[in-house]
Amino acid sequence: MFLPDFDYYAPASLGEATDLLTRLGPSARVLAGGTDILVKMKNGLLAPSALVSLKHLRELRNIRWDAERGLVIGALATHNEICNSAVAQERFLSLSEAAHKLANNQVRNRGTIGGNLVNAIPSADLPPILIALGAHVTLAGPDGSRAMPVERFFTGVSCCALDPQREILTEVVIPPQETTGSTYIKFGLRRSGALAVVGVAAAVTMDGDMVKDARICLGAVYKMPTRAIQAEQVLIGKGWTDDLLEQSGRAAVGCCLPISDIRGSAEYRRDLVRIFTRRALKRAITKGHV
Repeated sequence: MFLPDFDYYAPASLGEATDLLTRLGPSARVLAGGTDILVKMKNGLLAPSALVSLKHLRELRNIRWDAERGLVIGALATHNEICNSAVAQERFLSLSEAAHKLANNQVRNRGTIGGNLVNAIPSADLPPILIALGAHVTLAGPDGSRAMPVERFFTGVSCCALDPQREILTEVVIPPQETTGSTYIKFGLRRSGALAVVGVAAAVTMDGDMVKDARICLGAVYKMPTRAIQAEQVLIGKGWTDDLLEQSGRAAVGCCLPISDIRGSAEYRRDLVRIFTRRALKRAITKGHV
């Protein structure tokens, strides 16, 4: 398999990159890590006339803590860089752990957080934990930048709110918060490198044994990552028990609409949602890390 012919650009600045996208038109695509787009091109699923590489935009690889904004992750930060970032591990260990669950080491060395979000795959591992932690993205275009919650970024299967002809996702920001514990767990058909059959992220704020606040996000069981709001409401304001977590897991089942495919039936996925919601909540409550 060979790549189709295309023009290649490597702009030196973000402004030049967005101007190029606007000038080149709808058949141009952004190239970050390349773990998705190059495979699609080789398989004949995509044939852009031009690729606009972001490799010279080194500022988009930074991972830093901002006292006012929170954890700021450049869109070109790779999954392994997030795994190994001391500041990410210190502030939101659950994010580093979720990045480590993604694909395999080769993909984690090249794949970027920005690409993971823009591809908008329902089974992606990073969106659920980012949504549970209340993260938002920054989108830069020729007319300036705009921010939106990750929760509202996805619009369907492989669809998101980014305008690919004008905008580039530049950063992901997880704001400072009172969260006392968070986690992401998934079920795949192999120990490593497997797509999630079901993924569940949970973030809780505890006051002693009482659940002061909770955010639960489900992956791979709908056309986009989905908040399990009814399951959250079961918990808030109550002292946690195993029975309460089971009730929340059962409520989460009603928040998803899974499909049946080669990796599992819809019925199987619904049962996994119940079990993994309960497990994710217990881990977030008892581990006490974010």
